[in-house]
Amino acid sequence: MLPCKRPAVFLIWAVLLTSLTACANSPVAKNLEESLAADPKLQSNPVVFGESQVNQPKAQQNQSTVQLPADFPKDIPLYSNAKLEEVTPASSSESKISTRWLSSDPSNFIASFYRSQFQANNWQILQQPTDDAGGAFEARRNDLLLKISIQPKSVTNATPNQPQTATELLIDYVPNSAATAQPTLTTNASETTNAISPQPGNPQFIGPIPPANLAAQTPSTVNNQIIPTATPESQVFNDLNKVPQEWRQHIQDLATLGILSLEPKTTKSNSTISTTKQFEPSKIVTHREYARWLIAANNAMYASNPAKQIRLASESTQPAFSDLSAKDPDFPAIQGLAEAGLIPSHLSGDSTVVLFRPDAPLTREQLLLWKLPLDTRQALPSANLDTVKQTWGFQDAVRIDPKALRAVLADYQNSEQSNIRRVFGYTTLFQPKKSVTRAEAAMALWYFGTQGEGVSAAEAVKLKRS
Repeated sequence: MLPCKRPAVFLIWAVLLTSLTACANSPVAKNLEESLAADPKLQSNPVVFGESQVNQPKAQQNQSTVQLPADFPKDIPLYSNAKLEEVTPASSSESKISTRWLSSDPSNFIASFYRSQFQANNWQILQQPTDDAGGAFEARRNDLLLKISIQPKSVTNATPNQPQTATELLIDYVPNSAATAQPTLTTNASETTNAISPQPGNPQFIGPIPPANLAAQTPSTVNNQIIPTATPESQVFNDLNKVPQEWRQHIQDLATLGILSLEPKTTKSNSTISTTKQFEPSKIVTHREYARWLIAANNAMYASNPAKQIRLASESTQPAFSDLSAKDPDFPAIQGLAEAGLIPSHLSGDSTVVLFRPDAPLTREQLLLWKLPLDTRQALPSANLDTVKQTWGFQDAVRIDPKALRAVLADYQNSEQSNIRRVFGYTTLFQPKKSVTRAEAAMALWYFGTQGEGVSAAEAVKLKRS
């Protein structure tokens, strides 16, 4: 039966084609042709089937209906792959303007971006995260105050094509017109409020408000003296990226206590004056600097224990060293250490020591010799060259000054709180005559005490804040 049907099928197709040919110019034929024609819009807007919105350019994805304020400062760097979610304008009570952003990139990418932007564009970094997992930057440029908080955020209602993590950016700034009138950038209640107040005579100075009795102090006290009962000035250094990651918070702890205070550096560029606080961690520390830091660190650690503090000497005291007059700004600290028997002098029975050499480089063995009595709070143990060789195993132990051998041995007995282990790590060479850098000196001063009993700068900071 199948062969019988084929001629009928061919006949039907022939009739249909004949009809269409005959009616090519009829309205019916034209309607049929138009219905089967391609859509002309596809020529200018082609569609690739199977392509989702995720594959579109990031700039198109991050378009937002929320707009930045018209006067948003152009100096503020914006992360390209971040979408503006919210803008909170300034209120009558404060001039801060807040913006909230959301990005699909990890927080460490964003933190690295802002760190490089601030450094490349001469921002003064007042605060930065200790790591790239999240945290807050605070920076200043000219009279613009800026705070950027970077926080990882979970996306609970993400679609299958979206990443399951995101990063939230909070950019708070005080406009140029209000920065001078309102120098405090207030954060949320759960965060620490950082006050930025210029000191009298220097409008570019960044730091906390000086104590009310500061004007009554003598000039030497204001500039260089360390008064145990005075509130030290907190410092934020912008060059701690030059030290190992694990050292940065330790040095910042000491800076918060005001122990490592250094004079600000002022630079001029394009008629703009900027002030930066630099610790210069790789610079060699001098005798006078270490003596000043040593007495300041000890008194800050034991602020609530006067019996363990070191008293400063008065200018009327007979100098212990012939090369240091009572008019020297560091005389009270250096003379105080000598009178306490913490540094060698004729007062401690060493008649050969007549010079202090305040500007000479500090050596490793001197660092230990001055510091260990404040760690042990007792007489240093008897020691000889063989004992030090057997304990530390230093190949160059013979080069250690006999006066310093006792301090080196006492430091070994301090186990994991040893200054040598904390500062120099594992080593079979002590290099006793090698000069000490500022970063190394700071690491030695971060902790006072023995393995079982002591206090760190981090603990002192917590006590100060409480």
